[in-house]
Amino acid sequence: MKASDYIASFIQQHGVNVVFGYIGGMITHLVDSIARTPGMLFVQTYHEQSAAFAAEGYAIENENLGVAIATSGPGATNMITGIADAWFGSVPVLYISGQVNSYEYKYDKPIRQQGFQETNIISIVKPITKYAVLVDKAENLRYELEKAVFYAQAGRKGPVMLDICMDVQRTDINPDELRSYIPEVISTQRDYDVKEIARLLSQAQRPEMLLGAGAQGEKTKTLIDAFLSKTQIPAVCSLMGMGAVRADYPYYLGLLGSYGNRCANKSMENVDLLFAIGARLDTRQTGAKIESFVEHGTIIQVDIDENELKCHRLENRIKVNDDAEHFIEALSNAVASLPDYSEWHKEVTALKEKYSQEKEVERAVSNRAPYSLMNCLNLISEENDVFVSDIGHNQMIAAQSLKLRRNQKFVTSGGLAPMGFSLPISAGIAMANHNRRVISISGDGGFHIASQSLMLISQYDLPVIAIIINNESLGMITQFQSLYFERRMTATTKGGGYTTPDFKKMAESYRLPYFRLDETCLADEALIRKIFSTRNAVVEYVTNGLTTISPKLEYNKPIYKPTPDFD
Repeated sequence: MKASDYIASFIQQHGVNVVFGYIGGMITHLVDSIARTPGMLFVQTYHEQSAAFAAEGYAIENENLGVAIATSGPGATNMITGIADAWFGSVPVLYISGQVNSYEYKYDKPIRQQGFQETNIISIVKPITKYAVLVDKAENLRYELEKAVFYAQAGRKGPVMLDICMDVQRTDINPDELRSYIPEVISTQRDYDVKEIARLLSQAQRPEMLLGAGAQGEKTKTLIDAFLSKTQIPAVCSLMGMGAVRADYPYYLGLLGSYGNRCANKSMENVDLLFAIGARLDTRQTGAKIESFVEHGTIIQVDIDENELKCHRLENRIKVNDDAEHFIEALSNAVASLPDYSEWHKEVTALKEKYSQEKEVERAVSNRAPYSLMNCLNLISEENDVFVSDIGHNQMIAAQSLKLRRNQKFVTSGGLAPMGFSLPISAGIAMANHNRRVISISGDGGFHIASQSLMLISQYDLPVIAIIINNESLGMITQFQSLYFERRMTATTKGGGYTTPDFKKMAESYRLPYFRLDETCLADEALIRKIFSTRNAVVEYVTNGLTTISPKLEYNKPIYKPTPDFD
């Protein structure tokens, strides 16, 4: 059996039937094998970075492995941004790069390069992968494939990479005769006393839950829904946890963090017991003044990654090394009687009414066009929709404003946060599930970076509506420049050297329907529903001027005192 054929069948046996990549000399054997394997599809993504992102989207939607491949040298290095994003986002993706023949590889020779397009990609990506190795002997192929896939999915998930020499790919092998990998026992400690934690909950007067990325699994969300229904504890989400709690839960306060909803942030001032589940409590959640975060209470931090628990500067924590699903189920079973939360519920309800995002926009935002768009999406979205935001103003406005319902999903990048994220991730999600509409939200800058992914939407007729919020600027940085750089808009506006393409012509060149909207069009419900009833389209939403986000936490302020100050 040809080794590349074995790799293709191995990938398929692990539930993957779509592989994303860009063909090149050192990966052609594998591409050919994938294309010849019944039931498998190789998707040429027109850029390796798009392949790396699309594989993430595929993995997120399937809650399984994603796979992206590229040739040696520039092909491999072009995947690095996607690999890093999967690392910080804990997404299980197998990245495979082709490498020059083993007899052409330089190994330890004191030269820069021996083979054409040879690059030591493994040394480059080791800090951003769970496992990365050069496969230069065919007898190691089965072992390394099995080990890599195991590591990608065990414990805290993440990317792995195999760099496979071309002579290995074309070698004839007998897989049954190759050594296999015996999985290691990787388990969380789970040495906490859940009954003691349940006792703390029974004594708390103002408990709250903070759900992060670790709470995003579908089974976990079902358990969260049942637990909240049972306990009626108020809840907030981190940026990466958006959607873990349904927006119609009466005691859901929204997004917590530097750009979080004011009511969510202000609730932290009075919480006496916070369950931080699958949230690493970075400074975008707590604020830089971390000593003021839940300063009058205790935090029970639940994380599958023991290192996240060990290395945090917050002191008022009970550390629980467990996955979100197991912990919530165990706690729910341990909880018996709970105190009367009626006063706490009144306080939370008052915060939601006084500091709703709608009132925030009325008081603090002059150009409300992006927020109006989000309100429109809330009205016309359907139960099964996936929202994918890019990075920047579009991301934070979406997270502040979208009211996610049952079975809806919100996907974004909160760790690496690369512009150009939304379109290829959306394509990957849609390739995993052709029956689920994906609403991709980008700013003009991020959309331009990832425009080659429009070809995938058109070519495969993917159910993706690609929205561009066009303020003809890099909005997040212009707000920063307004605050700290005396409004010198270098590289962010037309006057500072930044400009945008003709998005209509771009859409037409990729053979996609194009619609242009502004805030006045949103009142025409029939028009909006017509646009969003199309299977795919590019929708340019023109905001007519710079945009701002409110609230926004300034440096060295407690999380419950965002700017502007209304108290």
